[in-house]
Amino acid sequence: MSPTPHRATGTTRRAFLAGTAAAAGAAALGASPARASEPVRAAAALSTDVHIFYYPWYGSPKINGSYRHWPQGNLTPPNGISSNFYPTLGPYDSADRDGAVTQHMNWMRQAGTGVLVTSWWGRGSYEDRLSRILLDVANAHGLKVAWHIEPYSGRTAASVADDVRYINTTYGSHPGYYRDAAHGNRNAFYVFQSLNITDWTPIEAVKSQGIVLTQTTDVSKAAHFGGMYTYDGIAAASLPDWSGVDRFCTANGLVWSPSFGPGYIDDRAVPGNTTPTVERANGTTYDRVWQHTLTSGATGKPPTWVSITSFNEWHEGSQIEPATANPPAGLPYQSYNGAYGKTGAAAETAYLDRTQYWVQQYVAARAAR
Repeated sequence: MSPTPHRATGTTRRAFLAGTAAAAGAAALGASPARASEPVRAAAALSTDVHIFYYPWYGSPKINGSYRHWPQGNLTPPNGISSNFYPTLGPYDSADRDGAVTQHMNWMRQAGTGVLVTSWWGRGSYEDRLSRILLDVANAHGLKVAWHIEPYSGRTAASVADDVRYINTTYGSHPGYYRDAAHGNRNAFYVFQSLNITDWTPIEAVKSQGIVLTQTTDVSKAAHFGGMYTYDGIAAASLPDWSGVDRFCTANGLVWSPSFGPGYIDDRAVPGNTTPTVERANGTTYDRVWQHTLTSGATGKPPTWVSITSFNEWHEGSQIEPATANPPAGLPYQSYNGAYGKTGAAAETAYLDRTQYWVQQYVAARAAR
């Protein structure tokens, strides 16, 4: 299996982010809402209103027969991988049910993120074939699975409608399949780069079967969809005004799921790229985007859902999955040392623990309004 992504030319995630970076501008971050030394509160129940983007596209020689995705940028695993960080688990395999996948679910429980939104590249794709592993292990850990429909070759509005039917039919009876009781027990289908298609009329036919979200803040592009999201962690770091989107979604019965993350860097995965880097600033960036998301709505309450970019998009450095404090020699890797005042092994899980803290703030804020 080729280690490169299944994206069609001109539809890469990085191309999208590079295109939106100019609008985002430099990160205009405000005051940090909580001190870095503030202790994490006791573990709370998982929130199924907190979604996190998950990538099951990695492979290793042990299971896949070769490395997949890790060598992007002409690097040689295991020491050289296409990320500016190095996973605590090393260059793992997304099919390693009892190893990496089980550990991922344990870490998501630790973070309090109740729904993982799996990257999906069409029926029969590598990611599709791993869906049952994800559903099985997620269910065993009390987590649920939703879907991120990527720009696979030949994707159309009609094919996305068929995808919703296929995913519901193929996986809908699984106990790990996400269903939102507040919205007709339907699953969530985030559609990445939805603006590449102009007429989304065909998805009207599957509104009763799923909540299909468009990736935009342009409310004029939301026709036929059941919700809106952003994905873009670069734009989120500029603390954009989302009040109009929040107001529109509330008035029209749509789900609003703004997206944000701890940082962004793809220099190693895409040598010579021009996409801006969003520095983590020892956790300050993550704190500020969380605080902004909880307070930026026009309705006086936090959004319906929040979506975190990401659990494990290592190529873009947006992950909260633990990164080792002691990476292999050969390439300079960043670590989480210093995040929230933690160093060494304690820092490796700093973003999981901080996510748990913010999940609890989000749940409390929703309950109070």
